[in-house]
Amino acid sequence: MTDPDTLKILLAAIATADSAAKMTTAVENLAQARLAAAVPNLITVLGYNNPGAAVAAVEGLIAIGKPAVKPLLELLDGYNYGARAWALRALAGIGDPQALDLLLDAAKNDFALSVRRAAARGLGTIDWDELPHEQIAPAQARVIEVLVIGSQDHEWVVRYAAITGLQELAISSIVSAPDITQQILAHFDRLVDTDDSLAVIARIWLAQKEIQTAINEILTQQPTLESTIAIDWQSTLAKLYARKRQEQPHPEGDPHKFREVAAAIFRGE
Repeated sequence: MTDPDTLKILLAAIATADSAAKMTTAVENLAQARLAAAVPNLITVLGYNNPGAAVAAVEGLIAIGKPAVKPLLELLDGYNYGARAWALRALAGIGDPQALDLLLDAAKNDFALSVRRAAARGLGTIDWDELPHEQIAPAQARVIEVLVIGSQDHEWVVRYAAITGLQELAISSIVSAPDITQQILAHFDRLVDTDDSLAVIARIWLAQKEIQTAINEILTQQPTLESTIAIDWQSTLAKLYARKRQEQPHPEGDPHKFREVAAAIFRGE
């Protein structure tokens, strides 16, 4: 069966789906086919009021990769903030620098917190090696500026996402631009003392640990390298516990339980 025939059958299943579950299954099948010709159809699904189908469409777009970038940029729905958020998740998963300007603008200016959140996370996944060398440093400086602003957003979920984006940028810069890594870590130290969200502080703690782990792995693989990057994640953890005690003067159960819960919630985010 040719690709056009396959696409026709898969699209027919979407058109005739008469329930949310059947729609999700039909979109999953379309996504798994990885047909570049299906990109516009997968983008259309992002605007449906069906989160399961949207997740499948995002995964399909990410799997298709670069051929999906230009259509995503051109077909971005300016009126449906839900569709914009899903589209930005797809662009983040692909990591193509062509989306950089859109991600920067969305993270800084979009009115919808879900869009700002998706864009902030996406700024941490840019594949910098695809940019000309002379463009990398200026682009990363713009990203840091926007993510620093995002890390002080009035919505905690956006701040949380900005921490994630900054973590990824810090890790990617350990060898090539350690001053960026140190700059981000210094910003994390300031945020720990000022942010009022336990979730955000816990995410900073996790980011510090992930960056330290990345440094250790690099030094193990390249023993001739030396790192002057200092990370005091234990101090962040102590402040996290202190803040927790302030909010719950009489905590219930094991006081060590919070550490396990935090790690379980935020692992891999």
